[in-house]
Amino acid sequence: MRLKDFFLAPWRDAMLAMERVVAAEGSRGMARVLVGVLASWWVYVPVHELMHAWGCLLAGGTVTRLEIDGVYGAAWLARVFPYVSSGSNYAGRLSGFDTHASDFVYLVTVFFPFTLTVFPGVLALRAVIRARRSHAFLFGAAVPWASAPFVSLTGDYYELGSIMVSRAAAGWLPDAPSRWRSDDLLLLCSQLFSAEAAARWTDAAGVSASLLLGTALTFATYAAGAGGATPFARRSAAQ
Repeated sequence: MRLKDFFLAPWRDAMLAMERVVAAEGSRGMARVLVGVLASWWVYVPVHELMHAWGCLLAGGTVTRLEIDGVYGAAWLARVFPYVSSGSNYAGRLSGFDTHASDFVYLVTVFFPFTLTVFPGVLALRAVIRARRSHAFLFGAAVPWASAPFVSLTGDYYELGSIMVSRAAAGWLPDAPSRWRSDDLLLLCSQLFSAEAAARWTDAAGVSASLLLGTALTFATYAAGAGGATPFARRSAAQ
């Protein structure tokens, strides 16, 4: 994949799908897209949060508390999964987990839900683009799964970047992991760079590097999904 395609593919795919819907179905098609987005988001959020917990468990960590907003069926999920708690300041958050001091476990925990972008998210979006007729609802349903890394840039993807950057810096800045790691970049910045905080230039550098790396990882995740979708596109074209 060329560098230009690496960065443009997510926006190009979304625009191609949108153009097809508007050309074929007009405003009614856009209404169906919105319904698809909302319905899919309601399913995606709890699945995403559960996969954080499952990623942690699969990698060898432990999970004690997963908060999910009640609107996403948390009360029902709590009957099935003992670590689920109904109610959160976020749509959902894995607030109680132990990586046993392993950054590998931590990385798997944070990244695991985004395997849903690689498959089926991007594959579904590109299938809608290739379809012979417009599928407005399915396009909308694919959006939360395919776009999740970009929605999570200041959350999970900043956290992924901060894990890697702070680990690399820990040799000469031992407190880098405790200062730079967070799943909420805006909250972290308000804590590090408030008038009362004793911010250091290394904090600005570490947070910036973490965000830059997290941004690169969002596009890399989408590119992995696009690469996985390519064989299906070739098979469809050959039929």
